[in-house]
Amino acid sequence: MYVYVAGPYTNGDSVLNVRAVCAAAERIIAAGHVPFVPHLYHLWHLIAPKEYQYWLDLDRAWLRKCEVMVRLPGHSPGADKEAEWAKEEGIAVISLEDFLRRAGGGG
Repeated sequence: MYVYVAGPYTNGDSVLNVRAVCAAAERIIAAGHVPFVPHLYHLWHLIAPKEYQYWLDLDRAWLRKCEVMVRLPGHSPGADKEAEWAKEEGIAVISLEDFLRRAGGGG
């Protein structure tokens, strides 16, 4: 299953937030699925900075390719917007633990 991983990025320490999303992605891979981690734009942005909307447009395009969104906890207007888009597209938005329980991999 292709899984979009959404969670806080700018709220708090962005590097720690990227780390948390990558840790979640590792669990998704271990359960046999394919995560998409938009937080990795963090590195891309260091090399080729773009406006915020540019990254959001890429996020939305990738989201449409995914079958489910895992929403990590924490305050995030960006992740909340992505969750709204997912629901508009008919893509389920669930927690990591619920995803792992439902899709294999424990929890």
